[in-house]
Amino acid sequence: MHKLFLLLSLLMFNPGAQANTAQPLAADPVLEKRVMNLSEELRCLVCQNQTLADSHADLAIDLKNQVREKLATGMTDQEVVDYMVQRYGDFVLYRPRLKPATWLLWFGPFLLMIGGLLILGFKLTRRKTAVELSDADMQRAAGLLHTAADKKDTK
Repeated sequence: MHKLFLLLSLLMFNPGAQANTAQPLAADPVLEKRVMNLSEELRCLVCQNQTLADSHADLAIDLKNQVREKLATGMTDQEVVDYMVQRYGDFVLYRPRLKPATWLLWFGPFLLMIGGLLILGFKLTRRKTAVELSDADMQRAAGLLHTAADKKDTK
C-alpha cells in the first residue's frame, strides 16, 4: 500500500505531467480577433508549414504575443505585418507577396502542369496507332488463338 501511495504521489508531482497553462488572451475581444486574423497570415518560423494560429511551438506563441503587443500599442494590421517582414523577412508571410522574386513560387506549378501536358500531347501524337506484324508473326498469333480456343472447348 505504501508503494502504491509513493508511486501515485510521484506521478502527481512530476513536473512533466503538469498541464500547460492557457495563453493569456487580450482583454479586448476585438483586439484578440485582430491578433488571430494576423496570426493566420503569418508563418510559424519553426514549423514552416503552419500559420502562427495553428502552431503550438514556443516561438509561434512568442510571435503571437508580439503581434498582440504591437496591435495594443496602436499599430495597424499592415504596420504589424511590415514590422514582421522587416524583422524576419518575406518567409514569415504564409502567402508571399507577388513580386519578381516569388514569380516561380506562384506560377511554377502551373508552368510544370502546362509543360507536362505539352509533353504528353507530343508523345501521344507521335505514337504509332497500330503495330505492323510480319506474316510469320500473324500466323504464330493465329495459331496461339486457335490453340487457346481448342483448350477452352475441351473443358
